[in-house]
Amino acid sequence: MMKVLCSLSLLAVASAFAPQPAAFTTMTPSVGDRGSSILTEPVSHRTRKATIVMDGKANAIRDRIKTVKNTRKITMAMKLVAAAKVRRAQDAVLATRPFSETLQSVFGGLINRLDGETIDLPLLTPREVKKVTLVVITGDRGLCGGYNSFMIKKAEARYKELIGNGVEVDMVLIGKKGITYFQRRGYPIRKSFMTGQNPSASQALEISEELLNTFLSGETDAIELLYTKFVSLIASQPSVRTLVPFSASDITTKGDEVFQLTSQDGDFGVERKTLEVAEPEEFPNDMIFEQDPLQIVNSILPLYLNGQILRTIQESVASELAARMQSMQSASDNAGKLAKDLSMAYNRARQASVTQEILEIVAGAMALE
Repeated sequence: MMKVLCSLSLLAVASAFAPQPAAFTTMTPSVGDRGSSILTEPVSHRTRKATIVMDGKANAIRDRIKTVKNTRKITMAMKLVAAAKVRRAQDAVLATRPFSETLQSVFGGLINRLDGETIDLPLLTPREVKKVTLVVITGDRGLCGGYNSFMIKKAEARYKELIGNGVEVDMVLIGKKGITYFQRRGYPIRKSFMTGQNPSASQALEISEELLNTFLSGETDAIELLYTKFVSLIASQPSVRTLVPFSASDITTKGDEVFQLTSQDGDFGVERKTLEVAEPEEFPNDMIFEQDPLQIVNSILPLYLNGQILRTIQESVASELAARMQSMQSASDNAGKLAKDLSMAYNRARQASVTQEILEIVAGAMALE
């Protein structure tokens, strides 16, 4: 009799976890009744699922596994979107390169033509620095690791350094994150602009006109540009450089770098290429200019400033997108690891539930002996 009860009890537990909605229940005969166990199939058990015998903890773990896997799908999609935008930013940089090369070549040729003459232009003449304008480029959105915080810390450090040296400072902010941060803390802000995901020449022109008017009117003595230099998909470097006044030697001798996003075996990478300085345009000695070469140089400098601002914004956007790619990749990896750990915890809870039911059935059967 005992063996029959144990066998039927084990069948009841096994049937609860079977894929078919079939289950068995046992009825214990009364004392003195030698009849066999009666097998029935209640109608309520026909729709019974395998996990109904599990406790709330196991079900909560199962729901969390589903949530984590859905989150991982979202982060992987965001990584691919950022990769596509990096390629677009790369194409934008390459598209502006011919204009920059031509501008540099013409400028170098004019400087050579003016060799020996005194170049007295406001944008090329250093002043005694009593006030500096900091142009800070950040992003408009988050979820990009430490991209925005690194740039903000760099700007704060430079601001405190200049104030400590007795130099007055104000700011021109590009990017929503920087605008929000510095406005809340009461920093002197001259003007603010949004970065966007597709920097355009008209956007750079608006910024350069503001900076030129500020410098030429004497409201500031120097303009420094703080931006994020694109190094690779896993590294970027907050950089500071003097934007205005210009240095004629830097314009004519400074090379350029371009980057190209590549992929191999499903992994993204970046190839950087250093471009040589554009050769100065050779103007014959007997060439007659309708305007004085000095005036032509003075007209080229605002175009050069516009190109530099556009290029640095594009590079900052590429750095932001690369940081977002890396951040989303890390989030996806963490989600995968968490889902694996939760699956192990779920299996342990399921095994514990089965073991507990077996022990309860065996203990009940032993009590009837």
